Amino acid sequence: MKLAVVLFNLGGPDGPAAVRPFLFNLFRDPAIIQLPGLARYPLAALISTTRTATARANYEIMGGASPLLPETKAQASALEAALKATAPGVEARTFIAMRYWKPFAKETAADVAAFAPDEIVLLPLYPQFSTTTTASSAKDWRRVYRGPGRTRTVCCYPNADGLVEAHAAAIRETWEKAGRPKDVRLLFSAHGLPQQVVDAGDPYAAQIAATAEAIAARLPELADWRVCYQSRVGRLKWLEPSTDDEVRQAAADGRGVLVSPIAFVSEHVETLVELDHEYAALAEEVGCRPYLRAPAPGVRRPFIDTLAAAVLDAAGRGEGVRPYGPWTCPPDYAQCACRKAG
Repeated sequence: MKLAVVLFNLGGPDGPAAVRPFLFNLFRDPAIIQLPGLARYPLAALISTTRTATARANYEIMGGASPLLPETKAQASALEAALKATAPGVEARTFIAMRYWKPFAKETAADVAAFAPDEIVLLPLYPQFSTTTTASSAKDWRRVYRGPGRTRTVCCYPNADGLVEAHAAAIRETWEKAGRPKDVRLLFSAHGLPQQVVDAGDPYAAQIAATAEAIAARLPELADWRVCYQSRVGRLKWLEPSTDDEVRQAAADGRGVLVSPIAFVSEHVETLVELDHEYAALAEEVGCRPYLRAPAPGVRRPFIDTLAAAVLDAAGRGEGVRPYGPWTCPPDYAQCACRKAG
């Protein structure tokens, strides 16, 4: 059996010249700005133009480009190796489809079609489902793929064992390396969303809560924990509390923080700049000490093994959309991927 595994991720600029078109692609997505195209396109052009200088400065901190593609390539290679070890009778190959920068879904679709797979598994590197991430990538893929193969989609895996263990191990190692400080609050920082997206039935916040609860259950030594949200843009009301408010609150409570990037599985601008520079500077300013940050799962073995298990589970079932691990959306989440797929 020939098995193609398509990894979905956001993408990131590969140099200073790519920053503006990357931002334009991001903000012209109707899943991000929910306006008609006639209004969305000029607004995307305006936002991408006004934010380019700031964004370039942030990417300059990381060497001028996003590390997301190299990190995703490392995960893809590790996953392919894990699949070969676990299922030697399967010819498995991994592919990467980024949403807002290269490699785009269209060129990846051509590569997958040339591979001529019997089975295709679409696997988002967003553990928690949202209409703004996984659903957008899946829609983009369906628009461009015309090759062979039966398709299955893993919509989410918010409390899958290996994801939870990888985060818990990274947090524990960070805490122990810092000398096991007692007055530390664990902050599970996730990328934020406009509140109206969640109010429309998006299960993202519920899945973030499920991930946090599962990780916290493995860390009884860090019993003081909270979920918070970062990366707000624009004037709309976003999910609360914000990460910066929680850093200030920890300082007011006489506690330091250990921040875990709960919605991210790779290092990129939201972790390496926003968490490591901006919130670290805020913590210093308000007297929140220590300020610690756990790394993303990356290629940790439990995480990669869970991705491999999710792929093989999906390949062994009928076509369609399904989560991996012990998660089922409650019935009031109208945007649940499984429910929308029937």
